[in-house]
Amino acid sequence: MYIIVVGGGRLGYYLTKALLDEGHEVLIIEKNATICENIVGEMGSVCVRGDGCEASTLAEVGTGRADMLIAVTGDDEDNLVACQVAKHKFNVPRTAARIRNPKNETIFKKLGIDVTVSSTNIILERIEEEVPTHPLTHLLTIRDKGLEIVQVKIPPESTAVGKTIKELSLPPGSTLSLIIRKEHKPIIPKANTILQAEDQIIAVTTPESEEALRATLRGA
Repeated sequence: MYIIVVGGGRLGYYLTKALLDEGHEVLIIEKNATICENIVGEMGSVCVRGDGCEASTLAEVGTGRADMLIAVTGDDEDNLVACQVAKHKFNVPRTAARIRNPKNETIFKKLGIDVTVSSTNIILERIEEEVPTHPLTHLLTIRDKGLEIVQVKIPPESTAVGKTIKELSLPPGSTLSLIIRKEHKPIIPKANTILQAEDQIIAVTTPESEEALRATLRGA
């Protein structure tokens, strides 16, 4: 794959090294001349000095044949613009953007960015996994299908404890895919499977049904 990385900071640097190790063709676009020179000095001609938000720069590096553009600058607006120019002017099939402010994630999704990565949300979710009462953890977003894979832990006081799957009023578009139970092998839930306290539920749902699913499984 030909992958363009906009931003040669630490994230862009290590991301490029990893992608090169996997055998991809990678090019970094970086505004800072010193950073660009350092990257070229270490990894060869994989960095071009320029503004990844400008169509002229993207045209110069052959964005029209790119399989993916990943924008990882420290500025959310720059990352959004770079992805939009790549997608709408050069028809790049996949775009990914780093987001520093989690509040911007919704607008990025609405504007068609295929993959968004918020370091703040990732850290928060990892913290939540260590908290026994964490309500819901996002595992994966399948954006083109409008689906999310989430994990929900059932607390002892939940009204779902002792009920079978068929007795639950699951929201539209939601399916329970796996139950992880302490000291047991994972269970593929069936209609008559009875839920227990502390069960970890892996479910597929839609963003609109996420809150209703959480309420159903965690109860009141």
